[in-house]
Amino acid sequence: MKTAIGSKRMKQFGDDLVRYRALLFMCLPAMVFFFLFCYAPMPGAYVTFTKFNYGDGIFGSKFVGLDNFKFLFQSGQLALLLRNTVLYNLVFILLGNLVQMAVAILLNEVRAAKFRKVSQTVLFLPYFISDVLVALIVYNLLNFDFGFVSNLVESAGGQMPKVYSLPGAWPVIITLVYIWKSTGYGSIVYFASIMGIDAEMMEAAKIDGANGLQRIRYITLPCLKPTFIILLLFALGGIIRGNFGMFYNLVGLNSMLYSTTDIIETYVYRSMMNNFNFSQSSAVGLFQSVVGFVIVLIVNRIIKKVEPDNALF
Repeated sequence: MKTAIGSKRMKQFGDDLVRYRALLFMCLPAMVFFFLFCYAPMPGAYVTFTKFNYGDGIFGSKFVGLDNFKFLFQSGQLALLLRNTVLYNLVFILLGNLVQMAVAILLNEVRAAKFRKVSQTVLFLPYFISDVLVALIVYNLLNFDFGFVSNLVESAGGQMPKVYSLPGAWPVIITLVYIWKSTGYGSIVYFASIMGIDAEMMEAAKIDGANGLQRIRYITLPCLKPTFIILLLFALGGIIRGNFGMFYNLVGLNSMLYSTTDIIETYVYRSMMNNFNFSQSSAVGLFQSVVGFVIVLIVNRIIKKVEPDNALF
């Protein structure tokens, strides 16, 4: 009986492969990419549990168990690093998605097609600007001696504070920079979801007398909820991974700002900059991946109980 069921399932699987061969062919480049760059290197995670040396290679190096995890836990900085990394990512995820959703809705309400396209292009451009260049722009805006904002404040009779000596100012600055860079790119997903909303539903709402705000509240936002949940789950997988490029270029080695800007990646980079200990840096990466995976499982479980149709799996 089991053999018959198994044969039937295999035949069904084969029929599906033939039926959907065009879609599978379209997905093939992405599948190859993830296999080569995500799955094939996974055995290399073994370096986390070794005292790596070049002569013996990954699998020939001495096995040391969990010793490579100790430096992060014994550093005395783990609580600060986790706090900064998690809080920044929570703000990026929640505020970022809300702003992206709002921008997508506003763009959808624009009736002039040319203006909408130009606006999308302008919003999308910051995503392609290098973090190095972004840091240079911020420095030229906020520098105490010759920054553009400093000159404006002084010309108005005020005095610009030394921003690069104020740790409390940088959570706001970093958040604004992130929102500026990511909003255009992130809004594309929400805009595509809005384009998928049934036009007849919107027309019916108009006929029933619903104004623009009511259509957004009762039709657009509920239709965007599944997209928001999926993006939330994806983002939570990296909640203890920081954007090294942005943080390091904005703050650099300015130790006065570490209390509010130091994240796991920047701390590990400074710790490994001189001794190039790949095993310890790999241990940190594995720690982040495992924690992120567990968080995704927990949140997905909660969503499955509350909104079963919107769960990731």
